[in-house]
Amino acid sequence: MNTPESILLVEDDPQIREFVSIALEGEGYEVHEACTASHGAAQAASIRPALLILDLGLPDRDGQSFIQDFRTWSSTPILVLSARTQENEKVKALDAGADDFLSKPFGVSELLARVRALLRRRQQPALDTAPIIQFGDFRIDCVRRIVTRRGKPLHLTQIEYRLLVFLAANPGRVFTHRQLLFQVWGSHAVENHQYLRVYVGHLRQKIEANPAQPEHILTEIGVGYRFQP
Repeated sequence: MNTPESILLVEDDPQIREFVSIALEGEGYEVHEACTASHGAAQAASIRPALLILDLGLPDRDGQSFIQDFRTWSSTPILVLSARTQENEKVKALDAGADDFLSKPFGVSELLARVRALLRRRQQPALDTAPIIQFGDFRIDCVRRIVTRRGKPLHLTQIEYRLLVFLAANPGRVFTHRQLLFQVWGSHAVENHQYLRVYVGHLRQKIEANPAQPEHILTEIGVGYRFQP
């Protein structure tokens, strides 16, 4: 007997959550539920679902921000369910790392068709990177979004955190300025290299023993940056 594929549903509206869960369970999927972004991240790290279905309007955090952080440590397909019907909202979610977008209200047949399509296309393994990243004296908990140095919390802004996690999750790989700008800020900022220089400088001040001679965030002159654990 085949083990049913697991789907994590992160949705704060109880009626929609029940509607979607019943539809998915009726097709034989194993459904796990969460009603906040923080609970959803913890569930994703624990159960490692084959698919994540996500509402953008969560009570504790915007869904687009959740997607960006989630993508630093997981390649699990994401299907967005949202009442936001404007084209730019869909583009933002897809640019952040979502795989598909379904506007509310929606029908069961279309929902199930999109789920089947995403599960067919998904890559294995579902998790590319451990939710915990360690280097030197630092430990990054990607689920709780906490960075510690020798066990003590390190305060980072949201942008600094995203930049650090993306680099640390891809050690040794050279990223161009454009790639980093797209991953951290989105498509609207890909030409503004000054953003990147400023935040790399801020991050070096917080994690490097000597920011003028960095050991972790290394400059590839004329190209971009490379992370050395």
